[in-house]
Amino acid sequence: MSSSLRFRNLEVSPAQPVEQWPLEAVLAALERGTLPDWRRLAGAIAVDPWGVVARKTTEALRVTRPYGTAALMEMVVADARASAAAAERAQVAEEVGGLLAHSGLTQMEFARRIGTSSPRLSTYVSGKVTPSAALLVRMRRVAGAAARVPGATRSSG
Repeated sequence: MSSSLRFRNLEVSPAQPVEQWPLEAVLAALERGTLPDWRRLAGAIAVDPWGVVARKTTEALRVTRPYGTAALMEMVVADARASAAAAERAQVAEEVGGLLAHSGLTQMEFARRIGTSSPRLSTYVSGKVTPSAALLVRMRRVAGAAARVPGATRSSG
């Protein structure tokens, strides 16, 4: 399916990457484009949910509300951002679990050394809660120090 989208009074072509489109081109695609144009926007938003295309799309949607397209593209941005946030939480949880394992400490001892409780540490390891940046730095420091100390309180598993 090809697009018949044309830009008026713009120094950019619809064939160029959507990342190069100015706001006016995104507006035109939302208002006069077709499914292939919207898919291109959605694809760029999926790759970078807080990037230039996502920002221009949300800005364009504040200016215009094309019937059907507005709700769809708002959902595309929201879903892409939610998916990226979930992946980031999972990545942090994986790192926390790795730090705990690398430390060789029991979960209770690791939690004590980073200044939290074992149940709270479990929420970080599971990804239910994301630790602050400062706490993550502390976890890295404790894991590295514990791994270098022979005879530290080690986990049995």
